[in-house]
Amino acid sequence: MARVILIQVVYNSRRFIPAVFPAMVGQTYKDIEIVAVICGNNDGSKELIARDFPQVKIIDPGENIGFAKAHNMVFAESNSEFFQLVNPDLVLSANYVEEMLKAFDDPKVGAATGKLLRYDFDRNQKTNIIDSTGVNIFKSGAARDRGQHEVDNGQYDKDVSIQAVSGAGCMYRRESLLKTSVHKSIDYSLKSIDLEFFDEDFHSYWEDVDLSWRMTNAGWLCKYQPTAVAWHGRGAGSNPGGYKKVFSFIKFHRQLPPKIRQLNYQNHILMYVKNSEKFYPQFIFRELVMFIYVLIFETSTLKIFPEFLKLLPMMWKKRQFIKSNIILGRE
Repeated sequence: MARVILIQVVYNSRRFIPAVFPAMVGQTYKDIEIVAVICGNNDGSKELIARDFPQVKIIDPGENIGFAKAHNMVFAESNSEFFQLVNPDLVLSANYVEEMLKAFDDPKVGAATGKLLRYDFDRNQKTNIIDSTGVNIFKSGAARDRGQHEVDNGQYDKDVSIQAVSGAGCMYRRESLLKTSVHKSIDYSLKSIDLEFFDEDFHSYWEDVDLSWRMTNAGWLCKYQPTAVAWHGRGAGSNPGGYKKVFSFIKFHRQLPPKIRQLNYQNHILMYVKNSEKFYPQFIFRELVMFIYVLIFETSTLKIFPEFLKLLPMMWKKRQFIKSNIILGRE
């Protein structure tokens, strides 16, 4: 069994394959296995990978099972010591995995991320614009990638502990995944061995920050490793002007597909309910403002509410389950 498994969830991402897969295959660290989980193959991605990269293990569940469940399948079925996530639009430097492993010299580190810069796939070139150097989580429930949209001038070249990692290019220690997993069954019976690492109720979006928050609450560290560099295309990021530039925020949000807006809105609340130490006034105020915004500018997001109301009590149960430390593998 390879020490490190590189995982990519492929969702109709053929255009990225010629840049992304050679970078995975060409890693300087050789004790690796590459796994591609096919969650969308309308553009022939699966066939292209099988033809040009036969060393890649392909898993095809036959449907779009989502980012969370796709990764959980690989986490559960492998005994590898580390898992390196690679977004479909992430181009790794040749020594990315080798450098990332240095963060885990500290046995308290459960997750790490490198320096992610932007990749311009339209021009097929790397940029020096920062995409993520880790994630900051605020009392309001907002979470923002450190340095996003800034020009990289070395201002984030110090390796530090961070609150959360971005799922675009992070690495997880297997032990930390096992010790922060929860049972999928609604009654959380201790007889169950069906584990959940990423929260599958999220499907996609915010599951990476949720898992990081769970890890830090359990005493694990998240680390930023600046010597590991990769370039990310980024499908959906944050508004460059933040929340303070209202019209820019509205314009940015309206450009996002409705499904992404719905999952973003739902999952950031579910994440907060599961993990926050307390419900801060900043969270209540922000959610009130966001709800008014949705009522006025994004009525399509309201379609998520039946599912959201169904999941909310489930998140509270997960919160109680996690806080009680009844987690398989924890002593």
